[in-house]
Amino acid sequence: MTPHTVLLATTKPFARDAVGAIKTICEEHGLVFEKLEGYKDRAELYEAVATAEACIVRSDVCDEEFFSHAKNLKVLVRAGAGVDAIDLPAATNHGVCVQNTPGQNSNAVAELVFGMLLAHKRNYFDGNSGTEIRGSSLGLYGCGNVSRFVILAAQGFGMDIYAYDPFLTPDQIADLGAEPLYDVS
Repeated sequence: MTPHTVLLATTKPFARDAVGAIKTICEEHGLVFEKLEGYKDRAELYEAVATAEACIVRSDVCDEEFFSHAKNLKVLVRAGAGVDAIDLPAATNHGVCVQNTPGQNSNAVAELVFGMLLAHKRNYFDGNSGTEIRGSSLGLYGCGNVSRFVILAAQGFGMDIYAYDPFLTPDQIADLGAEPLYDVS
């Protein structure tokens, strides 16, 4: 029996530790691991995905043309929360199961958000003195994985945190450390 192939394909680099972990898991389960990182031409992607049965991508566009080249593909995993770059009807038409990994990079995204917040408040980009964020108000629309890490950082800086999430009760929002807002109008 021919071993199954798992393709890691991305125009952007994956974290080295993540690549190593994926490769190790594949090897431990008798799977062939292939990596296409930093490709410049979609033709490279189409050639690589032609024999893969599983494929892991980041924000790469996976459209009808992608799936038409992926004749053996059974599962496509988006390394991240959203699947906006994946044509879900095309995946369904080609019998490909699409999954994602919500929460896996939430802390990194929250750190970026908070870093940008600090840069903005301190006027980093225009060279003028800025203001402190202690005592400033922070409003969040949605309390998903990223927002939960942002709340933790904002608490550490002594910010007043307000949040709205249509899927959480006010008590659940308060338990996260934010003052619940009942609407955003």
